[in-house]
Amino acid sequence: MTSVAVVIAAHDAVRTIGRAVRSALAEPEVAEVWVVDDASRDETAAEARRCDDGSGRLRMLALSVNHGPAAARNQALSLTTADWVCVLDADDHFLPGRIGRMLRAGGEAELIADRPLRDDAAWVRQDQAAPEQVSFEQFVRANITRPGRSREEMGFIKPLMKRDFLAAHALAYDEGMRLGEDYDLYARALALGARLHLLPPMGYCAVTRADSLSARHEVADLEALRDCDLRLTGLRCFTPSERRAIRAHHQSIDARVQWRRLIEAVKAHDPARGLSAFTSPGVSLSLIARLAEQAWLRSVRRVGWSGSEIPTTSPDA
Repeated sequence: MTSVAVVIAAHDAVRTIGRAVRSALAEPEVAEVWVVDDASRDETAAEARRCDDGSGRLRMLALSVNHGPAAARNQALSLTTADWVCVLDADDHFLPGRIGRMLRAGGEAELIADRPLRDDAAWVRQDQAAPEQVSFEQFVRANITRPGRSREEMGFIKPLMKRDFLAAHALAYDEGMRLGEDYDLYARALALGARLHLLPPMGYCAVTRADSLSARHEVADLEALRDCDLRLTGLRCFTPSERRAIRAHHQSIDARVQWRRLIEAVKAHDPARGLSAFTSPGVSLSLIARLAEQAWLRSVRRVGWSGSEIPTTSPDA
């Protein structure tokens, strides 16, 4: 029987870890549930242990220093013997039967993913769904944030990953990243020949939190995400179209980096530092557009329009 390991990196997740663990243990295909307590300051580990169903599948690891989800997940990946591995965030959960549905519908692929459900959105069960094969280029382009588009980047998927493929290519999460580490791992896997099959929602429930790591990142986190694209280019010879996709993603992240630097320069009344944020024509156009938008927002507030009439920018500034 095909075996699956579910990896849950948890830090101060006492309120949600129980639901996550119980939902993973409820899946019959799951042979191991690894909870890696990333130096929590609350009772996360104790709450996870209270959810043990006595089957011997719950495995607990404790880190004495907080290193972030990438390092925590790698601890479990280095120890599991399951055929497949799957990440579950500590504040998310599975709907019953998700793993079995994905294995049945995923076909011959090294990565089998489903589109996540946001905040327990309405869901219609789809047992006979046909997978969409996602190429490296499609995946990279799907992770480019565009104005006016909701944050549904494919980097947020939580696929089943063939452990043998990860081991054969020495693939693991980049422990220097605290933002976009999923994107980085999946992109490297695809660049090295993995096939990604994407399914409609199969039952991964993702909870949106204002205080999540992705919502409170630092400039250094964005820089690490931007620079992972540079490392991608050394993995193999890419087609011209693939290289353009990598450059486009790199530029989109650099625009976010430089916007943050520009804001810091304005606050510090440092014009020279502000000008240094205009690193390329593409980034410059993005910054000018953001500045124009901010100026327009201030002007409409001055004339007294109601807040509900004013469009807002992405919180991803």
